[in-house]
Amino acid sequence: MPPRIRPVLYGALPFELLRTRLGLPIRGGKTKRDCHRIAMPLQRLKRTFAELGAFEASLYLFANLLARISRGRCRLIRYYIVAQPVASAPAHALRPSPSNPVRMIGREDAAVAQFPRPKTVLARRFDDGGLCFVAESKGRFAGFLWISHRQYEEDEVRCRFDLHPPERCVWDYDVYVEPDFRVGRTFARLWDAANAYLTAQGVRWSLSRISAFNPVSLAAHQRLGIRKLASATFIVTGRVQLSLFTTPPFVHLGWNDDMRPQLPVRAPSDD
Repeated sequence: MPPRIRPVLYGALPFELLRTRLGLPIRGGKTKRDCHRIAMPLQRLKRTFAELGAFEASLYLFANLLARISRGRCRLIRYYIVAQPVASAPAHALRPSPSNPVRMIGREDAAVAQFPRPKTVLARRFDDGGLCFVAESKGRFAGFLWISHRQYEEDEVRCRFDLHPPERCVWDYDVYVEPDFRVGRTFARLWDAANAYLTAQGVRWSLSRISAFNPVSLAAHQRLGIRKLASATFIVTGRVQLSLFTTPPFVHLGWNDDMRPQLPVRAPSDD
């Protein structure tokens, strides 16, 4: 004979205790845990829309959904192209410090070996004429900032930014500070050194791209007095890339490394 199965007498338990053990809402409502699980995503969603605005927040949600359902094979990247005025005098009034220097270096400098970037990426930057400012603190590598003249080859997507007029603007990128020095003056020292160099060269504007989905970076750049020049949106799946711009060439479709859009970026007038 098969073993006799004894029934579980749930009826002997108080009704609310039974529902709790089964993980069901008490008295037909939601448990505190249920409410918390619902409230937290709603709060994050509300904050995202408040920080980015309805249009950018909707694109941000779509980008996340696209990446999730494609398991990372399809990406949506969106940038603002911005212009930051070059400060003719240091905004932070930092005194030069022999123990915390900022220097412009070349590819043979020993500090390059400490950069947290692939060697191929660094080699390409130097080959393209990129200028690197490195900050040190008591002999330790603290951070770097890169600048390019005339044009910049983007390394996250396929795109080349052509700068106009080249004598009045540069492209800044990959501003990095080591974690041990992020609470301090390293960031300000890097920009003071870069601005001093650019002012001596007669450069008035430093152009760059920032993620349209990064409200912290957007707020920080707004405090620096940036001007938005254009936006660029890239939809990438495998080697196929659709590029959408708010300025000419407006639309570009490519499916290999040789097919990359060239986006002319013009610095603001000095008026």
